[in-house]
Amino acid sequence: MTDEPSPSGTAVVLVDRGQLPAAAVPLLRSNVDVYATEAVGLGLPPAPADLTERALAGPLLLVTDNLDEPVAAALLARGASVIATPRPVGGGLLDAVAVMDRLRSPGGCPWDAEQTHETLRQYLVEECFELLEAIEDGDRTALREELGDVLLQVLFHARIAQESADDPFSVDDVAVELVAKLVGRHPHVFAGGDPAVRDAGTQQVRWEELKQAEKRRESSVDGVATGQPALALAAKLAQRTARAGLPEDLLPRNGDTGSRLFDLAALAKRAGDDPEGELRSVSRRFAQDVRAAEAAARAAGLDPSSMDPDSWRRFWPRHPR
Repeated sequence: MTDEPSPSGTAVVLVDRGQLPAAAVPLLRSNVDVYATEAVGLGLPPAPADLTERALAGPLLLVTDNLDEPVAAALLARGASVIATPRPVGGGLLDAVAVMDRLRSPGGCPWDAEQTHETLRQYLVEECFELLEAIEDGDRTALREELGDVLLQVLFHARIAQESADDPFSVDDVAVELVAKLVGRHPHVFAGGDPAVRDAGTQQVRWEELKQAEKRRESSVDGVATGQPALALAAKLAQRTARAGLPEDLLPRNGDTGSRLFDLAALAKRAGDDPEGELRSVSRRFAQDVRAAEAAARAAGLDPSSMDPDSWRRFWPRHPR
């Protein structure tokens, strides 16, 4: 092999799902020699072993469905251009759906084939919390990965629902319903305007009004997921009832621990804070301080498990005030 670039005109044509890019059609009808990798076929001559050497003598085209295929990669390394149909935003979702279908189909993964909505519940919760942690850490690499893991749960549940004998639906049905919801609840964007929406705050109020009318809810707290963490549940109930005009003096204030926690969460939410996030942030800092104190104790030759209260105070991190 040489490091000489291929002559101008040599190109690798990428076939996507059996479709040739429109830009390649005129070239395929020209007098340029055209070859195809074995997986593509299309009635074209197969790529010979010396194709990269032939490219040094004159322009040619290689039609392939994989740019990493050895012959295609060799041509690209010598300067061949790529002719491909630009994939639309969201095109990768089709690949994800296809992979999920393969995993659940006969001959796929035995573990994936055995899962149900119920068995996957724990993973959905875990992946959501891992995504939340990536957001709080500001870790964009983890954020991208965890978003994919949450997307996997959506695809998984939709694929299982598609197989149901009772009211089956597919991932397309899920997407269609989501689009209808988003369009219906944003009339100021998709319906030529909405005088009730002037800013983000009024949009949030309008969203709740449209949702309540759409779902024919009779109560301001209908639809609040009671299975969420207790602090977040209290904050959500406080937010909903505040929009309904419930006065603060009607919040639970019986003096017991639960009422005091509810009152604190409700007042924080009504003040615009996120009590669940605030408590998680303090808890994470506390866990970091515990680890730092234990590490300092080990560095001093002390077993953290044997520390008394004075030792904990000695090694506790001193944060600037």
